[in-house]
Amino acid sequence: MTPFLVVGGTGKTGRAVVARLRALGVPVRSASRSGERRFDWADEATWAPVLDGIAGVYVAPPDDATTVPAFLATAERSGVERLVLLSARGSDVPGYYGDGYDGAGSHAPNERALRATGLRWTILRPGWFAQNFSEGFFRDPVLRGELRLAAGDGAAAWVDTGDIADVAVAALTGDGHAGEIYELSGPRALTVADALAEIERVSGRIARYVAVPPERFVEELAAQGWPRADASLWAAGLTPIRTGREAAVADGVERALGRTATDFADFARDAADSWRP
Repeated sequence: MTPFLVVGGTGKTGRAVVARLRALGVPVRSASRSGERRFDWADEATWAPVLDGIAGVYVAPPDDATTVPAFLATAERSGVERLVLLSARGSDVPGYYGDGYDGAGSHAPNERALRATGLRWTILRPGWFAQNFSEGFFRDPVLRGELRLAAGDGAAAWVDTGDIADVAVAALTGDGHAGEIYELSGPRALTVADALAEIERVSGRIARYVAVPPERFVEELAAQGWPRADASLWAAGLTPIRTGREAAVADGVERALGRTATDFADFARDAADSWRP
């Protein structure tokens, strides 16, 4: 059986895609800078070896990767037939990440390059991950009892990375997904305070949410040692929550899988050990 390739196989979604494909008995190559097979976006010499003999690829590029279009072209020349690309919700919407965002961010060139290939492509555009609370940027502040964010009183339809992986696997292994762009979210919107209440309910972990103005948020991160540019990117990334744009429920999970997206309460129940004292 021809193996599948997961680029970014140690990331939040990549790990889940690898696990699901292996559960199906499908051979998988997990590739990343620190994974089973070495892959580096900055080193083209690492691309061809992981693509050799591959028919289907899941690509989860970092936001700052500028070589994704070149990799997609290499994948097509290598004989890849299907490719599922992880993008981001609102990546093509001017103003989504603030007044200065023109809708042509880092994911836009990737999407254009993929659509220009002859591959059977599928694009996934998820919103904010629920897993940010359990294994990402939010977890340590939650454990300390206070989560400070430049998210105002806005809400998000937090998407479970397991749903993203399920859609990716369906697109890689099934029919009817070629040429589709799936906007992915959870089934309902919750404010950050609502999400923390769900976490407290299932784990007993009490954490309060403090809404911080964006400028102050950047200053606080900079005081913690963050490069100011990175802090500004985080503040901009929170703009869709603060402005309410992330609250819109998308239908991508239902369209791709024929089921309802995973609710945040179910995610929190399954991840409860991440927060228990």
